[in-house]
Amino acid sequence: MTERFVAAIDQGTTSSRCIIFDPAGSVVAAAQAEHQQHFPRPGWVEHDPAEIWHRVQQVIRAALDHAGLSRADLSAVGITNQRETTMVWDSATGEPVGNAVVWQDTRTDRLIRDLAAEHDDTWWRERCGLPLATYFSGPKLRWLLEQDPKLRRRADNGELRFGTMDSWLIWQLTGRHVTDVTNASRTMLMNLSTLDWDDELLAAMGVPRAMLPDIVPSSQLYGEAGGDLAGVPVAAALGDQQAALFGQACFAPGEAKCTYGTGSFLLLNTGSAPVRSEHGLLSTVGYQLGSAAPVYALEGSIAVTGALVQWLRDNLGIIDSAAQINELAAAVDDNGGCYIVPAFSGLFAPHWRSDARGVIVGLTSYVTRHHLARAALEATAWQVADIVEAMNDEPGPPLAMLKVDGGMTASDLLLQIQADVLDVPVVRPTVTETTCLGAAYAAGLAVGFWPDQAALRENWRVDRRFEPAMRAERRDAERIRWRKAVSRTLDWA
Repeated sequence: MTERFVAAIDQGTTSSRCIIFDPAGSVVAAAQAEHQQHFPRPGWVEHDPAEIWHRVQQVIRAALDHAGLSRADLSAVGITNQRETTMVWDSATGEPVGNAVVWQDTRTDRLIRDLAAEHDDTWWRERCGLPLATYFSGPKLRWLLEQDPKLRRRADNGELRFGTMDSWLIWQLTGRHVTDVTNASRTMLMNLSTLDWDDELLAAMGVPRAMLPDIVPSSQLYGEAGGDLAGVPVAAALGDQQAALFGQACFAPGEAKCTYGTGSFLLLNTGSAPVRSEHGLLSTVGYQLGSAAPVYALEGSIAVTGALVQWLRDNLGIIDSAAQINELAAAVDDNGGCYIVPAFSGLFAPHWRSDARGVIVGLTSYVTRHHLARAALEATAWQVADIVEAMNDEPGPPLAMLKVDGGMTASDLLLQIQADVLDVPVVRPTVTETTCLGAAYAAGLAVGFWPDQAALRENWRVDRRFEPAMRAERRDAERIRWRKAVSRTLDWA
């Protein structure tokens, strides 16, 4: 019998990828293509949806070519995506009405204050599990409709469609207008308990139901693709962080993972019931497999981690490549008293301060670019530590181990620093492309490529385990200085 494969499309913040996996969950082939970042004003970030669709088609063809496969060799394809990025398109022509507004974009900060005057954070959290923040899709959609009365009229008349990137890709591939529960849970428009669009939330946000996609499970046959994947079942969609949770086989309550990319995102499986956080975390849907009950998660979202490395490279020229930051940072034993808090888009969890802006503190003539490089890696580790501290304050046992994935986990130094500041083991799997892997797993389950979740757990293997080695006194002292640095970011905007 000819071996079959499953493909995953990962539509991310800076690039799109296609990765093909075999039954063991190993990478057979991969292709990646970047897309342009548009910054029309300070705090605004946009993407061109047409360019993204072109890049997705490009990487699908390239991955198949690299593997020497055709679409007939694929049992299914799954989609994972940057989650809160928001776009609107014409329901008749499928043409976008403008650029997509990216999750990092902060143009809705004034709107958020207006919404807070009508309903406080508790009102929103009780219904959708999320705080009022520029991060989410609902406020971005309302902003788009408010800026153009013609768009508002067309939306009210049912002539426009709203979607996050999963919806856009499924529309392009199958012609269906759907979104999965994980992406819907990031809009501030879905009721976290009913998993349906909520009339109270829609009214408060001023969004017409007619432009919204149908909400479907994360793992289910959505339809057959056309084009380069003609006839291949499109059978899964998960927001990127939920896909990584699934790809890391965090199927039991209490299991957690952190993905290190442009930003970093720590998700903790909380089981069959949503947990409303009292400590600045997000209540979200982890995944839903077909008609089974949904699995929920608590999430800590950090806007800028890998993006800080890019900023040091592209804006300051301190490094020539992202990998070079590890060489520089490893040349010194500490940060020389320097701390970087990269609040470029405000502070996300657990602080939720849109008024914050980035700072570099503790500078003296002693500090070199080596210390700045180490401070950048430490900034990622300390931001994750803030999330873990908040999670440990929620009901349930404290975090005992952290599974990690994403591009930054290639840095052994970062992961050792992370273990040191958390004082728990940090574990990197053999396959770190867990975002794509999770989408592939969900698609494969939907079509019977893998029999059950137990088979997926058997595929998970440890590459390296990092044990904490920092003295408690040093950890406590550095935590105090980190918190002092965070306090300097506030009240700037």
